[in-house]
Amino acid sequence: MADFNSSSFLSTTFYLTGIPGYEALYHWISIPFFILYMIGILGNCTILHIVRTDPSLHEPMYYFLAMLSLTDMGMSLPTIVSLFRVLWSISNEIEFNTCVIQMFFIHTFSFTESAVLLAMAFDRYVAICHPLRYSTILTPKRIIRIGITAILRSSLSITPLMIRLAYFPFCHSHVLSHSYCLHQDMIRLACADTKFNVIYGLVLITILWGFDALGILISYIFILRSVLSIASQKERLKALNTCASHICAVLILYVPMIGLSLVHRFAKHASPLVHIFMAHIYLLVPPILNPIIYSVKTKQIRVGIIRLLLPKRIHSTWG
Repeated sequence: MADFNSSSFLSTTFYLTGIPGYEALYHWISIPFFILYMIGILGNCTILHIVRTDPSLHEPMYYFLAMLSLTDMGMSLPTIVSLFRVLWSISNEIEFNTCVIQMFFIHTFSFTESAVLLAMAFDRYVAICHPLRYSTILTPKRIIRIGITAILRSSLSITPLMIRLAYFPFCHSHVLSHSYCLHQDMIRLACADTKFNVIYGLVLITILWGFDALGILISYIFILRSVLSIASQKERLKALNTCASHICAVLILYVPMIGLSLVHRFAKHASPLVHIFMAHIYLLVPPILNPIIYSVKTKQIRVGIIRLLLPKRIHSTWG
């Protein structure tokens, strides 16, 4: 029995789950997933290219938008290989070390995206409430520091959870609930005391997301107070319109993120399809919708896309 337990503890292979009951349709299901991933990658790469190549977009607002695109891809790209290995029936196995690295990037970039949204809220606050000091407050060096702080805050805070996983024995089922690895999914398979991971993870989510959400809320309270003091209704709408894209980005990150956390903690006996549906919304919706929203709502981004897509000859006739 001791030998059996020891060999079980040393097992490092986990098994990913696709969509139970639809195995015969995996190849067909992979088509919309592939299209969605390509839309997200293409959209975010387009945003990054436009911001990098257009000197008129070398401003704090667009630097933060580029950070948002990078974090969107950082959240979704680590899942591509494992998802399509499952859907294309190549293999549903994943090694423990690979699983930990994958979940590290997913959780790190999800926390980083929350921090970037806070920075974008601060950017809108400064632009609307202190427009004359905008360029002196949000200097390029300060923006770089904000980005580095966001990634360090997220990666360092998640590291203790990843280290603790290395000491957990997984002597029961090694079947994960998704086609990629999440911390809250893996710790339920451990046959050990996971109290630290559960409590630390809950505190981490509460502090980081709570701090970011509170900062965003406070920023918008000041923004609304400043906007309501503007006499012209047209100017009010113009000022609020600059915040519309950011508000949408906040909602499409926080709503699926909170929903997935609630499902994992309070709906453990719900249909597996509920968990799978929420997990893929959490990773696919922000990278797909953010570029679309900013392209539709931001004139400078729309112009950049037109310049990118239309040949110079056609563009010159428009000018």
